[in-house]
Amino acid sequence: MVRFASRVAAVFVVATFVVAGIAGCGPRQETIAVVRRDPLGEVRATLQNYVDGRPLTSEVTGFDSLVAEVRTVAPEKADILAAGLAELRDSSGEQLRTRALSLMRKLELEADESR
Repeated sequence: MVRFASRVAAVFVVATFVVAGIAGCGPRQETIAVVRRDPLGEVRATLQNYVDGRPLTSEVTGFDSLVAEVRTVAPEKADILAAGLAELRDSSGEQLRTRALSLMRKLELEADESR
């Protein structure tokens, strides 16, 4: 009787694994799309914030890495950006707004001045 019960249990365990495998409970393959960041889009958004009157904050610490990212997609604009961001570091108020707007124009980025 014990042998019969262990055989039934073994068959039950095997059947469970077979059903689980057929039902798709195993590992799945899924393709995940990687969205590439647009460095010039980030530059535009940052400069637009200054045009809108927001002050310089902690993002200043990331200016060098932002220039490096822009260099990978638009090397000709990276030096213009580096010089412009250096000017912005020493700016505030209306001067910051004016310099940010000027930098956007030099980089050929569309600015929304209506905000």
